[in-house]
Amino acid sequence: MKKTSLALAVAAGTFGVSLMAQAEFIKDSTASIEARNFYFNRDFRQADTPTPSQAKSEEWAQGFLLRLESGYTEGTVGFGVDALGTFGFKLDSGDGTANSGLLVPDRESGGSQDNYGDLGLAAKAKISETVLKVGSLQLKNMAIGSSDGRLLPQVFSGGQLVSKDIAGLTLDAGYLDEVNHRNSGDYEGLTMTSGGRRGIAFEDGNQSSNFVFAGGTYKFSDSLTGGYYYSNLEDLYKQNSFNLVHVLPLGDKQSLKTDVRYARSTDDGRSNVDNKAFGAMVTYALSGHSFGLGYQSMSGDTGAAYVNGTDPFLVNYVQISDFANKDEKSWQARYDFNFASIGIPGLTFMTRYLTGDNVDLGTNVSDGKEWERDMDLAYVVQSGPLKNLGLKWRNATVRSNFTNDIDENRLILSYTLPLL
Repeated sequence: MKKTSLALAVAAGTFGVSLMAQAEFIKDSTASIEARNFYFNRDFRQADTPTPSQAKSEEWAQGFLLRLESGYTEGTVGFGVDALGTFGFKLDSGDGTANSGLLVPDRESGGSQDNYGDLGLAAKAKISETVLKVGSLQLKNMAIGSSDGRLLPQVFSGGQLVSKDIAGLTLDAGYLDEVNHRNSGDYEGLTMTSGGRRGIAFEDGNQSSNFVFAGGTYKFSDSLTGGYYYSNLEDLYKQNSFNLVHVLPLGDKQSLKTDVRYARSTDDGRSNVDNKAFGAMVTYALSGHSFGLGYQSMSGDTGAAYVNGTDPFLVNYVQISDFANKDEKSWQARYDFNFASIGIPGLTFMTRYLTGDNVDLGTNVSDGKEWERDMDLAYVVQSGPLKNLGLKWRNATVRSNFTNDIDENRLILSYTLPLL
């Protein structure tokens, strides 16, 4: 497993400094271990399956995640260190059912490797409300979002600076050079998502040396927040992203939330990226109920651009599809219910239906069409000896005239034990 040598060196130095001011360093530290048991079944329903020998992808695996976040040493500049240790191993896989994303593919056998894992360290320094982290990072912003939809999370190597010194304003900038994907134990170079009917082409391959981003969010009032990010996947694409979120209180336990997103992506020398992605989601909340309606539109010469394997900042990015193909227009209807409103805390339910059309298939036959239906049912034990034990069932169905027809089920059993 490859480690970022700079991060390890800085982390070691940070630990040495921390010994001189252990009180705050230890007092504010948190640590936990999460056990995650994951069963994944994806059934390909169309006649011409992705590979003639594979009618389904089915695997079962066990993962462990050790998270440590230290406090900071005393002084004008506080130092600390974060750690993320991961380990996953195979419980069941074989007979041509690999490639679920839970485990590392085995190129020789065509199946999956027995186990994988990593230890990621990040050194950090803090001045007032500004924090610099260097090393292994998980990110979640308008420019890039680390995926955590399988057994182990996606982790990047690089640096990130976040400042909250000005009330209501969060500034965020970063540099990334490698990624350890959710089904990998090794770091590798960055690439761009190019699947589906995006119409994206490359010169000299889909590889980039780095990804940079800068932007932030500002809370204009208690009800209105705005955001902007600039990002660049070196040589492949440049992007400007905008976001406005407004929450309108309507009375006792009622609100109307409007979330509007827009991203303009262009090429950066070695691709043909040209995309405008617009999306809006309006959600009405009443007690434990939430009713949402979303719309997403792609325009330009290609579909949406984002770093491969990440969760893009799109309102119609869901369990299987992102509805971000060339010229695609899509709608979403969503319903959520929190059973805490009727006296069952920890139990939640979500269902949604999305339909997309007008996809440019590059032919004169017809436009591409697809739909997806999702359902999530989850429960987390709230108290007692099994507190933090969670069980989630995720179900999805996809039908399309240009990509795979899929029936999918995921069962996830997780337990988080606080250590500090």
